[in-house]
Amino acid sequence: MDSSTRAAAEKQAHVVCIPAPSQSHIKGMLKMARILHSKGIFITFVNTEFNHKRFLKSGGLQSLGDVASFRFETIPDGLPPSDADKTQDIPQLLVSIFEKRMLPPFQNLLAELNAGTYQVTSILSDGFMPFTADAAHSLGIPIVLLWTISACAFMGFYQFKNVLERGLVPLKGKIYCNNI
Repeated sequence: MDSSTRAAAEKQAHVVCIPAPSQSHIKGMLKMARILHSKGIFITFVNTEFNHKRFLKSGGLQSLGDVASFRFETIPDGLPPSDADKTQDIPQLLVSIFEKRMLPPFQNLLAELNAGTYQVTSILSDGFMPFTADAAHSLGIPIVLLWTISACAFMGFYQFKNVLERGLVPLKGKIYCNNI
């Protein structure tokens, strides 16, 4: 690589995007990554190995075209192999995320990316992937959390402390839904 190419690579913004391993989260993050890419930002999109295989099988890569500045990488999800045509065990996937089983592979990937031409300038992480903040802080990389949830779900999370403090949850007694 000549010096002008190296200088251009050093100035190029490189965002690593990592969604929570769920279809709606991946879809939302992919939309955001495509917007950033359209603004000239180099994108590395990180999926779990399980979801990336499903993405390839569905023909998802064809939607991006042949773009050298938008690449995909994978990390293991920390779960045993499962049927590729079924949804993974969500409670076990959450355990893997919150026990930080994905943290070491993600840190290794960031180190590999930083050893390459385009240094990682920031991380765009799904808010449901808290281990990414640990990786970002340990490597001194700025991080932004994207909450790929509906406004209704956001308000539920936002108001939960208030509802808890007012004693409205946990619900007490029986709840009857005769009209449903």
